[in-house]
Amino acid sequence: MKIVLAPDSFKGTFSSLEVIEHLEEVAKRHFSPLEVIKVPIADGGEGTVDALVTAAKGEYRTVEVMGPLPEMRVKAKYGIIHGRTAVIEMAQASGLPLIPAGKRDPLNATTYGTGEIIKSALDEGIRDFIIGIGGSATNDGGIGAAQALGVKFLDRWGKEVGRGGKQLQFIDRIILDDIDPRIKESNITVICDVSNPLTGPDGATAVYGPQKGVTEETFDILESGMKNYERLIKETTGMDMSKIPGSGAAGGLGAALVAFFGAVLKPGIETVLDYVKFDELIEGADLVITGEGRIDGQSVYGKVPVGIAKRCSIKGIKVVAIVGGMGPGAQKVYDYGIYGIMPTVNAPMLLDEAVERAEELLKDAADRMFRFIKLGMKLKQRESGKSQKI
Repeated sequence: MKIVLAPDSFKGTFSSLEVIEHLEEVAKRHFSPLEVIKVPIADGGEGTVDALVTAAKGEYRTVEVMGPLPEMRVKAKYGIIHGRTAVIEMAQASGLPLIPAGKRDPLNATTYGTGEIIKSALDEGIRDFIIGIGGSATNDGGIGAAQALGVKFLDRWGKEVGRGGKQLQFIDRIILDDIDPRIKESNITVICDVSNPLTGPDGATAVYGPQKGVTEETFDILESGMKNYERLIKETTGMDMSKIPGSGAAGGLGAALVAFFGAVLKPGIETVLDYVKFDELIEGADLVITGEGRIDGQSVYGKVPVGIAKRCSIKGIKVVAIVGGMGPGAQKVYDYGIYGIMPTVNAPMLLDEAVERAEELLKDAADRMFRFIKLGMKLKQRESGKSQKI
């Protein structure tokens, strides 16, 4: 039997590689002989570096950079693949999980550290970049990353503004003359799983701000600042961010990478699947198992499990999903080629307990899932035997 294990990470508990290892351990209890193809997957957020480095047998680098808050220092990991391409997750430097829930501060959170990672790769001679921009703690329009790479944002008195989203309202001019010249020699692909514009009711601040700590009191400061920034980008570069889907990704980092560095935005899951040669890996597979921390009605919009299922449906390969939890509308994924969903939570419990028992719960869910799969195989064999007798 050939099984392909291709889950996303379970945010807050497991990387995609860890999910795969646990699933493989349980699968081997139930099936023999068994061929397991391990394909860590991500959509531009957590796990993107691991997914592409694993697929390409690349190398890791670690660099100390500014964290999501200016006073923080963090060690950020990125990958080098094929000796020429850097794979970067902005969440490694500027991600929401790096800040304790009670200290989230979108007024001051910055993408500066993400720019420092890019600079580190440039110093190594890299000129080809894949940057995943999911999971941000920031709402600074990407000015931090741009500042780290030489863009100057001046206030009305000609002084450079500081760090964080609250600075957007003070920008009066954008100066591109001192951008790191190596950027012009570079190709930058940005992968993300959202198509939000920079401003407005579907923009960065309105949609994703609340989870980063935006309140009713701070919303107007950040949104008016973002509109000021959007206007200045158009005046400076001629590019209208209101017309570019994904410019609002990662609190507006998508806009900065496109406007100042010539980046190209691409859908996360499709780009990753193409890059790992997923269609080749699933050839001859009997079953593909995918998953993520939570599956709900929004999962049909560019999330990993549905992206996996679409590719498998073309080849007639069955897909099941193992997930941390199910939310409203999760059943929509059945229409996209996912045949079943197995949640890990097996009884009423608080989130803290579920996180504490995550490994136990995942393995138990995997055991239940594989038992159902074995039952299905036996029923198919029995049905086949009856057909032959007829």
